[in-house]
Amino acid sequence: MTKADDLILFAQVVELGSFSQAAEKNSLTNSVVSKRIARLEKELGVQLIYRTTRKLTLSEAGKKLYKGATNVQQATIEAISTLSGFADSITGHIKMSVPTISGDLLLADAVAEFCTLHPGITIDISLENLFVDIIEDNYDLVIRTGRLEDSSLIARHIIESQWVICATPDYIKRNGQPVEPENLLEHNCLQYAYQTTGASEWEFKGENGTYIIKIKGNFTTDNAAALRKAALGGYGVAYVPRCLVYLDLMKGDLIDLMPNRVAKKLGVYAIYPFTRHPSKKIRLLIEHIRQRYLSMSEYF
Repeated sequence: MTKADDLILFAQVVELGSFSQAAEKNSLTNSVVSKRIARLEKELGVQLIYRTTRKLTLSEAGKKLYKGATNVQQATIEAISTLSGFADSITGHIKMSVPTISGDLLLADAVAEFCTLHPGITIDISLENLFVDIIEDNYDLVIRTGRLEDSSLIARHIIESQWVICATPDYIKRNGQPVEPENLLEHNCLQYAYQTTGASEWEFKGENGTYIIKIKGNFTTDNAAALRKAALGGYGVAYVPRCLVYLDLMKGDLIDLMPNRVAKKLGVYAIYPFTRHPSKKIRLLIEHIRQRYLSMSEYF
């Protein structure tokens, strides 16, 4: 038994979240898996996994080793695939997380279509706005809008997402139309709590660069669908990603108030753990998602 085999087994324990599942996958007993991980820890002189009755948690050393172990595992899989012809088709499971706006708009459909195109693939898709811990929570792929701060992850840019200021014709008729960003101080501004810059800090273009207007309002939510409904109800002015309200703008149910003044534009990224060679199924899924975004580029 080589150290490479133990590294691959360690990666599987992390991905599956338990010794017993790794044992079952490799037709081993729990005690054999436990002994091999203990042997790896002894050889390296560090504890890799903290074991409790409920869950396994990676140590800092374990997190670093996991990145390298997945490289070994992926290289082994791809080498075998080349010989067996497996590379011509893709199989396996993908666990991914996507933001609620994109999930509702196109990603749920795009991912379901991908599964249909590749019958050997199963995908568990979670819709959530909070940035998940990819390594800790064993995600294979995450779609997110904003900035990537963890250098241990790889991000592929998909598209830019422009934000807009909008309100209903009825709201404008009752309260007047804000022409300049400063006019918003006189309006009820509906606030989206899921913003890195803060729900009440709206960014605009000025003659000397971008600047912030600190608005006020009586409604704040961290749910994009709820914010859209409040805007469509005529209760105030909303600052949202254009993709969320694109169809409403096209139908005239909402009016884009300052199309050339809103400065906020965020990148949409496909993010995955750092490996030299991301698996074929992940590469294909990212490209499939990218093409679906580009096919709807007018929404963004």
